[in-house]
Amino acid sequence: MITRLLAPSLLLAAAALAAGPRFEISFPASAHAQPITGRVYVVLSRKDTPEPRLQAANWRASETPFFGVDVERWRPGQTAAIDAGALGYPLKSLNDVPAGEYFVQALVNVYTEFHRADGHTIWAHMDQWEGQRFDRSPGNLYSEIQKVHFDPGVQGSVKIELTKVIPPVAAPPDTAWVKRVKIQSKLLTDFWGHPFYLGATVLLPKDYDRHPDQRYPVIYSQGHFGLGAPFGFTEQPGGGRGQAGYEFARQWMADGFPRMIAVTFQHPTPYFDDSYAVNSANNGPYGDALFQELIPYLEQHFRFSRKPSERVLTGGSTGGWESLALQVYHPDFFGGTWTFYPDPVDFRRWELINIYDDPNAFYVPGFEYVQRERPMMRTADGQMVETVRQKSQIEAVEGSKGRSGEQYMAWEAVYGPVGEDGYPEPLWDKLTGKINRNVALYMRDHGYDLTWYVRTNWARLGPQLKGKLHLYCGDMDNYGLNLAVYLFEDFMKTTDASATFEYGRPMKGHGWQPMTNAELVKTMAAEIAK
Repeated sequence: MITRLLAPSLLLAAAALAAGPRFEISFPASAHAQPITGRVYVVLSRKDTPEPRLQAANWRASETPFFGVDVERWRPGQTAAIDAGALGYPLKSLNDVPAGEYFVQALVNVYTEFHRADGHTIWAHMDQWEGQRFDRSPGNLYSEIQKVHFDPGVQGSVKIELTKVIPPVAAPPDTAWVKRVKIQSKLLTDFWGHPFYLGATVLLPKDYDRHPDQRYPVIYSQGHFGLGAPFGFTEQPGGGRGQAGYEFARQWMADGFPRMIAVTFQHPTPYFDDSYAVNSANNGPYGDALFQELIPYLEQHFRFSRKPSERVLTGGSTGGWESLALQVYHPDFFGGTWTFYPDPVDFRRWELINIYDDPNAFYVPGFEYVQRERPMMRTADGQMVETVRQKSQIEAVEGSKGRSGEQYMAWEAVYGPVGEDGYPEPLWDKLTGKINRNVALYMRDHGYDLTWYVRTNWARLGPQLKGKLHLYCGDMDNYGLNLAVYLFEDFMKTTDASATFEYGRPMKGHGWQPMTNAELVKTMAAEIAK
């Protein structure tokens, strides 16, 4: 539902057309002096810790109901209404929320107007170096938590005022081991008509400063947006992943460990926390920006080796797709990739969907009388956690026109065409599941289906990729990503590429890798030494 913001009285009159309760949301000029175009959310939770806005954003671990509507030119003091007509998740409407006591919080994701070089003018969220997290993006507004008795059978309104502003992100300070850079990209700035930035976090080897004439092999580690050091490197012990980063750091700083540099990129887009490191009709020339601006900057300011054999790649999930894509798109620039549980590398298995042949993303094809829901996420022992329909609904609540900042819409922004309205053309309707085959073919024909790309260009790529491809995936990947890896392997078996594949068995899920990060670095160093 798009709320038209003409005048407060008109807004309330329109909201009153929807039977049942509603939330009337406003903000003062002291919080934001200018009109806002963006998306407003209201969250209802049985608990107040963590804050409801943080519960809703963590959809994998929560069933906290939340609802969203677009707002355009929303002025201070005006009211935006979320009522029974607003789409929600996991409950579609406020009318479906059980009566009871709830902790309620509202927030708005503020959009920026972009006048792009392709002639389109769009509104989307400009990342503030938080990684497209609407619940914690600097400049977004949110409310105090209110405890209310909610009853869908009783008509009435709850007034909420957005008085708080999320503060800027504080980047971690540099250390002797970890350095951070952030540069403005001319290529992206020109495309978007707005200042855009790229960043990198660089992990230096032991005794880097003691050998000023030495250049070092470089590990380009791909993954989601983050300001932490590569491989989770931390000099402080801690629990969970922090402890693994500390154990890695102890080895990285040891005398006998391979002397290499590791680097991660920061390249968020208005559609996701990561550009997938490629040029894109919707995202713009991120691939060119990385190779023509960021990497040259890093090679100028740090002693990176510039030998192709001493540039290696790794990454998992999003970073897995990127690491494989960068290797096959730039086979003479990189010396090898160690790719873990990648996002779909063959679009005949877009998770469990064949986007070329299946008519609908929501249903398993081939059944006449019963529509069987297609899983999107499962546990490693096969229990279904979420369906494609449910995940699509979440994204539709979080943002219209491809602006959810979530996975399905992110893939559409990276791989797909620009729609007539300037926003990414959907691969499927997020409420019906109907697949647009023209979008699927565009994605394939523009080379984003990596199996198709490699097979089509094998005469050129084959000699340059021999011995450079190493893929790893669990046999029960939580998103079924192993299925696309199997298809990629099937083609590799027809070649002399000497590509290696390893599958975790039994019941190894998303995130599985057969070695520690320290062992991975040693493996890379040994391969470079050959």
